[in-house]
Amino acid sequence: MKFSFLVAAAVAIIPSTVSIDAFAPKAFAVGRKNVLQSTASAVSEVPTTPIAGMKPGTSGLRKKVEVWQGVDEANKNYVENFIQSLLDTAVANNGGKMLQTVIVAGDGRYFNTEAIQTICRVLAGNGVANIWVPKGGIMSTPAVSAAIRAREGGKAQGGIILTASHNPGGPGEDFGIKYNEGYGQPAGEEFTDALYERSMEIKSFKTVDGGDEVDLSADVGSSFALTSTSTVTIIDPFEEYVNGLKECFDFDAMRKFAKRPEFSILFDGMHGAGGPFAKRVLVEELGFPESSLMRCDPRPDFGGCHPDPNLTYAAELVKKMGLKSDGSADPSAESVPTLGAANDGDGDRNLIAGAGCFVTPSDSLAMICDNWEAIPHFARAGGPKGVARSMPSSAALDVVAEALDIPFFVTPTGWKFFGNLMGSKEQFGKRDYTPFLCGEESFGTGSDHVREKDGLWAMLAWVSILMKANENTPEGQALVGVKEIVGKHWAKYGRHFYCRYDYEAVDSDAANQMMDLIREKYVSGDLSSVPAGGSGIELVEAEEFSYTDPVDGSTTSKQGLILGFKFGNGDPARVVFRLSGTGSAGATIRMYLEKFEKDEARHGEAAPVILKALAERAVGLVELAKLTGRETPTVIT
Repeated sequence: MKFSFLVAAAVAIIPSTVSIDAFAPKAFAVGRKNVLQSTASAVSEVPTTPIAGMKPGTSGLRKKVEVWQGVDEANKNYVENFIQSLLDTAVANNGGKMLQTVIVAGDGRYFNTEAIQTICRVLAGNGVANIWVPKGGIMSTPAVSAAIRAREGGKAQGGIILTASHNPGGPGEDFGIKYNEGYGQPAGEEFTDALYERSMEIKSFKTVDGGDEVDLSADVGSSFALTSTSTVTIIDPFEEYVNGLKECFDFDAMRKFAKRPEFSILFDGMHGAGGPFAKRVLVEELGFPESSLMRCDPRPDFGGCHPDPNLTYAAELVKKMGLKSDGSADPSAESVPTLGAANDGDGDRNLIAGAGCFVTPSDSLAMICDNWEAIPHFARAGGPKGVARSMPSSAALDVVAEALDIPFFVTPTGWKFFGNLMGSKEQFGKRDYTPFLCGEESFGTGSDHVREKDGLWAMLAWVSILMKANENTPEGQALVGVKEIVGKHWAKYGRHFYCRYDYEAVDSDAANQMMDLIREKYVSGDLSSVPAGGSGIELVEAEEFSYTDPVDGSTTSKQGLILGFKFGNGDPARVVFRLSGTGSAGATIRMYLEKFEKDEARHGEAAPVILKALAERAVGLVELAKLTGRETPTVIT
């Protein structure tokens, strides 16, 4: 049975604010409420042929938007082919029975509205009875997961999410589609592999011909009959998600804390889907001033920005938080907020910063774990019952989990691997690891309240931590800030210096050639013959990460190449190389650098400075510049 948030069942009352209308496409007039509007027309089966390359990556299928639009004849009916293949796979997983209820929503990027119309027609043509679309067609990814799990008691059997996550949007940029299954979790590899196989044998798709388009700006509750058996209903994007957050956190205490004159926040929505959700929660629920928000209006091209919440692309927020571009403190900064955060395009990733203090995603995860008593979702259960991180993330979480005797797991990159652990009892009848905490180095943090990472959840977790740290701080006195909390944590557990180098849009053949060199020369080679070089940083081990799921027993291989090093003073370090599965063109080489430091005297140094020699050593060993032609990374975070 699906989880339902513990809230009273009631008809949603939409507040008379601008939040819900922030989703309404400007091209539509105001719709009519609770009126079944017939756009019904004939169902047709359209002959088609397979289109190569519909292989989903770690989080759905991403391509240039022109591919999805079918600009070239070779990509004609691209959306229809993919959705028909997806639906055929979901039906096969449902015992051959057609799905009855599916959510369709996107992050608002360019082509979002047109794709929703096409998808609704394909679903209706196949006989899906209830198609739920949020007002305006825009919904954050964690909110879709919440609605799948909780709306009408968990009635939805899946959700089709139109997003390329943190990738840019607009003409010439990226578009993507991913599928979340009946517990709100991203489709696993078995599903996506079957979808790909189906896409290579498809011969036709079903759709609805003629009729009017669905008015996505219509009031919540409005319905549109696409066929005599299939109806699109406009739903509230916020309800289930906000209710879930209220179960995780003490909103009453937060409202009180928000009124303290010493406390201020700044949230950057990066013109993505998370912006209206931040306004709904931070302003309308918790009472923070609207001046606490920046770039919270969704735009098809994200306002021309790259909606990836890191030190490079969230530069304006980083500066306002009193930080330099490398994450170190800027001593000249004035009037800096207490807490800052940013979302990505679909609202699932997060950047966390305090005044003059950048918190790496790996550190943030570890510190949330160590401060679990501040978060009601964990405190009610006596702490998390399980925690997990992606393999490229630093080991900061591991040392906390070990100290607190919490079961912890290291998984491949991709939130779907956390889904099995969160659903161990719910889906598989095995050990219960909930409440669960998990995260990825790529600015993803979340819990079991949904089955996705959740950027706004991470920010509220930090608000809770600050509230707990200041429960005895009298009003009018300086607050214990993020920097003090971070420093105390490092003093207790040591600091895992951490940094990521991204080399974007690298020639795929060159990137794979580099990975093969690492496998042949180091993973399978003789490391004793590798000279230490002038840096004195010795390569001591090499392996390729693979994973056996402790819940369903499935195995996943080739999930990253790990080089283990030892500095001259004996300090351990590691470098991970991985090709990202989230791009739409070429390959992105990600190089993750980590060095543990117990000496408190060095904890305040900048990570890029500490890790520079390690980066140079690793880049030289793998011949990155020689093979790819890249002398410097695109982004350092």
